[in-house]
Amino acid sequence: MTYEPYQIIGADRPSRWLVTCDHAANTVPDFVNGGSLGLAAGDMNRHIAYDVGAAGVSKALGELLDAPVILSNFSRLVIDPNRGEDDPTLLMRLYDGSIIPANRHADQAELEKRLNRCYRPYHTALAQLAARRDDTVILSIHSFTRQLQGRAPRPWQVGILYAADTRLSKPLIRLLNQEPDLCVGENEPYGGHLPGDAIARHAIAMQRHNTLVEVRNDLIETPDQQRAWAQRLAPILTAALAECVD
Repeated sequence: MTYEPYQIIGADRPSRWLVTCDHAANTVPDFVNGGSLGLAAGDMNRHIAYDVGAAGVSKALGELLDAPVILSNFSRLVIDPNRGEDDPTLLMRLYDGSIIPANRHADQAELEKRLNRCYRPYHTALAQLAARRDDTVILSIHSFTRQLQGRAPRPWQVGILYAADTRLSKPLIRLLNQEPDLCVGENEPYGGHLPGDAIARHAIAMQRHNTLVEVRNDLIETPDQQRAWAQRLAPILTAALAECVD
């Protein structure tokens, strides 16, 4: 079977939403060190390799919003599609206490191979999907771990990340804060501005409405949890978008 660096679901769905999942998979293609990064299975199944649960939430949101979904099919440790090509963390050698053996001595030729076979095809496909309508709204779905090594536990169940464009994120945060059982992070657990990242490239540069949603990964481990979160988020996202001024 020919390797494909991304999956598109519902390309013909009519909604203005476009759901993206940059860190959907922990796949290591065969052309990368024989299909292994040299990490134990335990490491490949945790947050350093992909966003646990994010793919399921993305797929369910695509159904509920009647929106196309694009998911990466390579581990963020192979190459990170949510980084600019000049970002020093594009190819991680150490992440949350784990050394990535196959990346430790990766040279420029290896980086270019991964760019050409994983990163660039994903971004080309994403750009084509986003261009299908003039009023595309990009909804980027991620997940985060409750606690990094040596750090305090994170209190948020969900975080909304944004850069300079707050048109969608601000009403979304306000509506989520009306949910009495949620602790909502605003540009937490990460800052929302990273030059050259996927939102900067496909949303901000094109003046498209956008937001990035982070769900804590212990809350979306199972398909039922993933669908429940999608069902919770979909009407709130729809209401937030209705408040935006194009």
